[in-house]
Amino acid sequence: MNCDFVLLENERVDAVDSKINLIQKKDGFAYGTDAVMLAAYIRKMSKKTAVEFGAGTGIISLLCEEYKKFGKIYSVEVQNDYYDLLKRNIALNKSEVNPIKSDIRTLTPVDFGGEVDVVFSNPPYMKTDSGFANTDIGKNTARHEVEGGIEDFCKSASKILKHGGLFYCVYRPDRAIDLICSMRKYNLEPKRMTYVYPYVDSRACLMLVEAKKGALPSLYLTKPFVIFKSATEKNTDNSDDMNKVYKECDMDDEYKRV
Repeated sequence: MNCDFVLLENERVDAVDSKINLIQKKDGFAYGTDAVMLAAYIRKMSKKTAVEFGAGTGIISLLCEEYKKFGKIYSVEVQNDYYDLLKRNIALNKSEVNPIKSDIRTLTPVDFGGEVDVVFSNPPYMKTDSGFANTDIGKNTARHEVEGGIEDFCKSASKILKHGGLFYCVYRPDRAIDLICSMRKYNLEPKRMTYVYPYVDSRACLMLVEAKKGALPSLYLTKPFVIFKSATEKNTDNSDDMNKVYKECDMDDEYKRV
């Protein structure tokens, strides 16, 4: 661990795995299963350039870097305090991820030296007028579309992607139509989709989508992804598929179009 870093009074350092340590706010937004699953869902394209929208602490970018999924990664964050946190996490892990402070709606290919190969994001999934607004600004912005809705994320991704470039997203199933319509509106055709379930016989809690810019319609719907073998009080009974996500930051070929 890099000892030359600043830790504020309301922060802690969590070990993500044997290589990544993450500074997180004690009372702020913390990464969850959705972030880890998105990192695992992303294909390995070791010579390509990728951009993360709404990086927060930087956990997804750091995981992608650890498992050599891309040759170069840019992480975009608009909130001042989380951008500072992102930079410190990059320094703590001696990472080569490139932090950018920006509203994703103002990005252009010039910001990255040209069009990029991949954009990935765990975007806010609640409309500003839905759910309960959190008094913590960081949590509220991470969950609600304060700094842009899903249509803005798709529009901005399409703007900086090469033709044939990929957009990855983890989202809420109850807003699936909003996501798919926004993707298609901005020439991002959904090509692979996986619904995630806490356990067998439960309702889907997440959806993972891979879209390709300029592609023809044809969706590969994978088999369901189940996180736990059974419903237990502490939810520690991980499925074999979920263990692979944690151990390898990857998924079996059944969840890919090989």
